[in-house]
Amino acid sequence: MSIFKFKQFDVDQTGCAMRINTDGVLLGATVKHASPTAILDIGTGTGVIALMLAQRFPEANIHAVEIDQQAAETAEKNFQFSAFSERLTIKHTSIEQYEYAQQFDLIVSNPPFFVNDLKSEEFRKGIARHANEDFFSMLIKKSSGLLADEGMIWLILPVKQADEVIGIAAHYNLSLAERIHIHSDQSKPTFRQMICLKKGEAVLKENDFYIYESLKQHTQEYKLLLRDFFMAY
Repeated sequence: MSIFKFKQFDVDQTGCAMRINTDGVLLGATVKHASPTAILDIGTGTGVIALMLAQRFPEANIHAVEIDQQAAETAEKNFQFSAFSERLTIKHTSIEQYEYAQQFDLIVSNPPFFVNDLKSEEFRKGIARHANEDFFSMLIKKSSGLLADEGMIWLILPVKQADEVIGIAAHYNLSLAERIHIHSDQSKPTFRQMICLKKGEAVLKENDFYIYESLKQHTQEYKLLLRDFFMAY
């Protein structure tokens, strides 16, 4: 059994093709919204982002979607054993097939992003990490339909895919409201972008975020962001 202990919850990663990673925890700790009451986590994996959001937004109900059955079962157990269990639900389905009556104030995803790249030899990890050509178009179209008028979509992606998604979003009346350029350290170029999309026009805010200040030494910014979650801080 592989348990990752956070300050307010534990995450069992058993059977999950994609385990807890920096992208996911950065997204879970960073996404912003004044007061969401309904949140959707697309491709929840272990459920870690949904759990982080349940901790951050105590008035919100969080719905999670996961295409991989084993991961969905593990995430459901992680939800059930958490202090936030009454506000967390999961559905084992693809986002294409997902139907829900209400709209969401906040939609988040740490999606697969290796479009047309070499597939992983392990099939399930391939599903978790790779996307076909139409995936992002489908994801944005579906998300725009599920998004409340004042809602936000937050994603974390490599630069190339983030630019692609921003272009797709314009076709669905979604504007880029915030972009955070994530760097390993001060000497490295951006390797991920966190982007926030909103309906209608938006005034763009841009920032840089650095993970390390030296070898194996996290920046103060990183520690402050994750201090409510990581036992080490």
